[in-house]
Amino acid sequence: MTVIPDPALRAKELRETIDQHNYSYYVLDEPTVPDAEYDRLFTELRALEEANPDIITPDSPTQRVGGMASSAFGQVRHDVPMLSLGNAFQEADMRDFDRRVRRSLDLPEGDLLDQGTAVAYCCEPKLDGLALSLLYENGVLTRGATRGDGTTGEDITANVRTVRNIPLKLRGEGWPAVLEVRGEVYMTKAGFERLNESARETGGKTFANPRNAAAGSLRQLDSGITAQRPLEFCCYGVGRFEGELPNTQVGILHRLRDWGLRISRELKLVEGIDGCLDYYRDIGERRNSLPYEIDGVVFKVNDLSWQRELGFRAREPRWAIAHKFPASEEMTELLDVEFQVGRTGAVTPVARLKPVQVAGVTVSNATLHNMDEVQRLGVMIGDTVIIRRAGDVIPQVMQVVTDLRPADARPVLVPEHCPVCGSAVERTQLIKRGRGKQTVTEGAAYRCVGRLACKAQLKQAIIHFVSRRALDIDGLGDKIVEQLIEREMIASPADLYALTYDQVITLEGFAEVSTNNLLLAIQQSKQVSLARFIYALGIPDVGEETAKLLARALGTLERISQAREEVLQFLPEIGAEVAHEITAFFEDEHNRTVISKLLERGVQLQDEGQLAAEFAASVGLDEFLARLEIPSVARTSAQRLAERFGSLTAIIEADWLDLKQVERLNEKAIKSLREYFQQPEQRQQVLAIEQQLRDFGMHWDSPKARGAELPLSGQTWVLTGTLEAFSRDIAKDHLESLGAKVAGSVSAKTHCVVAGPGAGSKLAKAEQLGVAVMDEAGLLELLAGHGLKP
Repeated sequence: MTVIPDPALRAKELRETIDQHNYSYYVLDEPTVPDAEYDRLFTELRALEEANPDIITPDSPTQRVGGMASSAFGQVRHDVPMLSLGNAFQEADMRDFDRRVRRSLDLPEGDLLDQGTAVAYCCEPKLDGLALSLLYENGVLTRGATRGDGTTGEDITANVRTVRNIPLKLRGEGWPAVLEVRGEVYMTKAGFERLNESARETGGKTFANPRNAAAGSLRQLDSGITAQRPLEFCCYGVGRFEGELPNTQVGILHRLRDWGLRISRELKLVEGIDGCLDYYRDIGERRNSLPYEIDGVVFKVNDLSWQRELGFRAREPRWAIAHKFPASEEMTELLDVEFQVGRTGAVTPVARLKPVQVAGVTVSNATLHNMDEVQRLGVMIGDTVIIRRAGDVIPQVMQVVTDLRPADARPVLVPEHCPVCGSAVERTQLIKRGRGKQTVTEGAAYRCVGRLACKAQLKQAIIHFVSRRALDIDGLGDKIVEQLIEREMIASPADLYALTYDQVITLEGFAEVSTNNLLLAIQQSKQVSLARFIYALGIPDVGEETAKLLARALGTLERISQAREEVLQFLPEIGAEVAHEITAFFEDEHNRTVISKLLERGVQLQDEGQLAAEFAASVGLDEFLARLEIPSVARTSAQRLAERFGSLTAIIEADWLDLKQVERLNEKAIKSLREYFQQPEQRQQVLAIEQQLRDFGMHWDSPKARGAELPLSGQTWVLTGTLEAFSRDIAKDHLESLGAKVAGSVSAKTHCVVAGPGAGSKLAKAEQLGVAVMDEAGLLELLAGHGLKP
């Protein structure tokens, strides 16, 4: 009598056997059975599941096949941002990186003979693919997402499940209850060639390079198409996790390999910067023989406690760097130079090229940066030029092959009128003050003076204004903005707040629900932080970090808009050119009108307040004098003058004999000082700067700010888990407006940790160190006590 096995038990046996074969094949690169045997087991499992649908499990190998086409991808917010890496292109850049790491960690730096304390670095090739986040809950794959902008990506779970070497269920045991694995999806050179060969045979579209093929495959709306593509995954680290992991980068990667995830076969741990450079040279020599495309090598500090101590810059970790390989170069013909108009009105030249393959990519356009660069290169239309993909990404013209210049080559000329709106094009001016003099020089940029009357500028200005990091108006994409401008429904960002239901519903693709949703999003955007508002205005050279600095330092839109260039330069990281752009923006009548309309139509700045405590009485008389750059009056002389006279008025009114009493102030400096202040316009300007410092509370005679003005000044806070009332970005903005520093990791110096649902290792670390922990309700109560709402 033949015993019929239990279908559920047999299916379980088959799944475990197939998973083991997958692990051997995809992770260890050591196949244990022929393809025919693998296919037989897979066919048996599929037949069993088709006959008994109730025994199908989500982690079954049969569930990798693509399903019905999806209409769109949902958004995924990364609890731990997927940051980009800083780049090194030369050995000196790498040595600088190593010195910064050791200096930040207070490690001995040594001398020419002794390199000091060496840092251990984890080394891996930098795969040229698409960054991917995999979320495992209790060992089962529950979500796959793209990197997106680093904070928000796309949910591509259905497509991720089709990638053969991504385990649907982790192997072994001991994995954290929640584990976010990060890595790169890529296509091998052989797989890429097979894909293109198949496309050519069927008359389909071929891909330019493996990276584009991998990215395009993962973003297919039909996961069945993705399943047919030869995609592979290699992990390089983790994001969020709840549980225990090794305290080294290499240790974590080895643990991930044990759990069934592929890691690089080239993974290596080295000691010191020389070990890194040796690894880079070795990989570089073997680059062409590797089975996949790489564009450099990634180095990470191996010790995770050191990684936490080093922390992050605005968009990249301080403990990791990508050492890029030299860019590929090719020659081609410059067919023409066209001019594009950007958000700030900058009119920039773009090279139109005879298409050429550069590092596997067809290049037909390249940047020329500005007209100074055109003149430096001596480029003419018709020239043969050398093109390089800088960092293997941005094509740029590097050199002109003058020996091949044709007789009919034409010079590159800046258009007198904007190619979009026909307004005049003017060259920017740079104003530099130094040693008591003001010099005006021509800038490198040309700008259309049409401002928002120019549709190119208006479109880009609106797109920037509504973007996620600015006013964050959901539903206002590029196409909709274009429609609004073309139909002349808006002529400035302020006009968005005057849109009516009857106007919006006439837009292409809009019905009752979408119209109401857009109007609601516009209405909700009226409550905005000062920093976001400043960033949204699109002031040239003012990015997110500068906008945050202005908001935190000066506290109100009124102070920022009235600030003189010289006063702005007393703030950290604001130089003469940025200060000039800020003051020029607020001096422009059109810009002032737009801001007034925005406020009239209901935009409310949520966190305006006092001058930041650290800037109260922050400008000393000696620093003020030194910034004037009076000829022959050095910083030490400025210090002695401040000590001797105590006030600016006394210095201005001092006669020759008074000044002679200042220790080691020579006659040349005395003469320069008196001549400087004897010029009425100069004296009035200096007194006006002093008065604004006094008005703002930055003057040396101003009282120091009291703790009550910035209640969290000097405190370090950490946010972890999910917040329900508002995003962590908004919570961070609110805490910073109260004077707190918001850090990404917990240490003994942390004042408080705000823990929402899903908080993991940071919460555990806070409890271990005895750091105060607050839930979201407590944070809301704290903020409400200072007049701040979600």
